[in-house]
Amino acid sequence: MHTGFGTRLSFPTGKGLLVPAILCLCPLATPLSAAISCELNFPASDVARLFPGSTGFKTIYFSFAGHGGPPLLRKVEARLGGVPALYAPLDVPYVLYEVYKGTKKIGYVHGVNQKGQFGVLEVFVSLDLEGRIKAFYLQRIAGQWASKFTASKFGAPFVGLTLRDFDQYNLLTGKGRGRVAAMVNPAPEAATDFFGLLRAVNKNLVLMDAFFLAPTPVVP
Repeated sequence: MHTGFGTRLSFPTGKGLLVPAILCLCPLATPLSAAISCELNFPASDVARLFPGSTGFKTIYFSFAGHGGPPLLRKVEARLGGVPALYAPLDVPYVLYEVYKGTKKIGYVHGVNQKGQFGVLEVFVSLDLEGRIKAFYLQRIAGQWASKFTASKFGAPFVGLTLRDFDQYNLLTGKGRGRVAAMVNPAPEAATDFFGLLRAVNKNLVLMDAFFLAPTPVVP
């Protein structure tokens, strides 16, 4: 059992069933005064949209303060290349959606905040149990080019990627090889957003690996 807060929700059945989406950090079971990093606008329909065969999900809250503390924070920051990308990491809870088909867990939905060219980017990915991306979801982005990044054509190349793919690409220099290096920026004038989205997906995968997917995860 996870040691964070948990809320189990099931999807309605029938012709109106919506399809899956993704996740961020959520305030459902936290005090109203508590800060939250990010959350899905419509968790039930979004999760259903990202996992078409799913029947429900469980919301898990986790943080560095509650799991791993400063030592884990330093390790994660090192893996992120020293980029100051975590927002109030020790105290702010992250939200993970554990996705189920019946009673069987089939994957996760998780999201992070990332600094963009004109404000915060809210970036989600859905993952299978091995940490492979099933879907990419950009919930928030500002700028006249936003539609180019929210288009399915941009998100499609993320499907199937794992943390190993990002290990082959240097997010600070923009150099490397493999599938990440082959990705094309659909809006050259918005390089900050393009590289911000790549960093957000990498950060997402690093956090999931550190807390849930490692051989000895911090959140059992």
